[in-house]
Amino acid sequence: MEQKNGLVIKSTGSRYTVLSDDGTIMICRIRGKIRLQGIKSTNPVSVGDRVVFDDDESGEGVISEIKERKNYIIRKATNLSKESHIIAANVDQAVLIVTINYPMTSRVFVDRFIAASEAYGIPVTLVFNKTDRYDPKHMQILNEWRELYEGIGYKTMAVSAKKQEDLSEFQNLLKDKISVLSGHSGVGKSTLINRVEPSLNLKTAEISSIHHSGKHTTTFAEMHALSFGGYIIDTPGIRGFGLIHIEREELYHYFKELFEFAKDCRFNNCSHYSEPGCSVKKAVEDGHIALSRYESYLSILLDKNEKYR
Repeated sequence: MEQKNGLVIKSTGSRYTVLSDDGTIMICRIRGKIRLQGIKSTNPVSVGDRVVFDDDESGEGVISEIKERKNYIIRKATNLSKESHIIAANVDQAVLIVTINYPMTSRVFVDRFIAASEAYGIPVTLVFNKTDRYDPKHMQILNEWRELYEGIGYKTMAVSAKKQEDLSEFQNLLKDKISVLSGHSGVGKSTLINRVEPSLNLKTAEISSIHHSGKHTTTFAEMHALSFGGYIIDTPGIRGFGLIHIEREELYHYFKELFEFAKDCRFNNCSHYSEPGCSVKKAVEDGHIALSRYESYLSILLDKNEKYR
């Protein structure tokens, strides 16, 4: 039995596809004892994990060790007996595909995603898709959103996966990096990926014309190698993004502009909600912090377990 190192490129719950450092691909299961190491997650092994596995004679490998993660991005699990679901580990950047309409992505969802990424030290880029479908009013909203998030310090871009000829800016964003792509179902993740890497031929789904919401086409997170360098991790469309493992009193740390003003608050333990002498609330009143961002912060602060569409 030979021990090998490798990268988990697909997770289907009980079996993991591992790309060995020698270039071979092995289907692996997990050794039972790893589950006992206090990982309160629905998936102890995640796409992006570096692992040690035994290549046994059965033709199936056995993962015996998960190497230390540099970061990971998680969401609240749908399985109530566990508390989290790790979407991906060891990523260089998180790319959130956002649509102003067809379907509409809520600002609270965007801000929750950004806060979760900030909490785990993962840079975020917002990619606004479906610009070909936007009327002048939608374009005005798009420009306001981009101005807001770029003003805070986040990279944004606007694309049309369906109509745009030149997607080199989007391709350059992904080049030579491990990127996790996320967003609601129907925002065009798979179409965008297929445009820059046609050989992947990921399944896409039409938007329901009645509800303007997407059908789920991705069941499990999967990592795909890019011919121009790097990997993308396509994730199941996320309908709710729960923030966990973030202490209530630390939440404002992950809203960059709130953190900047918070140092001038009267109280060190200010929650920026009801205390007097709060510099954050004054900054909102004076227009230095966008009301939408502050409202997102409060929605998470006051009810962290609520799901947002």
